[in-house]
Amino acid sequence: MANKFSELRSKMSSDAQSRSKAKAQALLDQMPLNELRQARGLSQKMLAELLHVQQPSIAKLEKRTDMYLSTLRSHIEAMGGELEVVARFPEGIVKISNFSGLDSEHAQSV
Repeated sequence: MANKFSELRSKMSSDAQSRSKAKAQALLDQMPLNELRQARGLSQKMLAELLHVQQPSIAKLEKRTDMYLSTLRSHIEAMGGELEVVARFPEGIVKISNFSGLDSEHAQSV
């Protein structure tokens, strides 16, 4: 008989629960576009419809390692998010503001 995850978790020590939660958060903090889309409950077809492109364009975009920021921004916004570009230095993090004013009309097509 299968156990519910919530039952298994409740049997874990508080230290083990904390480690598990931290590991899960670390995985959620960094993921490829296709996993992010899936985590948001969207299929490639649904996202393509939101972006007014064909589904193969979404598949191609999710495999790319280099793209325009405006393309990525459109993709993230279609999923309900907001893209921020940050630079990390030993002294701290700086949000790059050059890209915050990009007009959606000038976004590159997917």
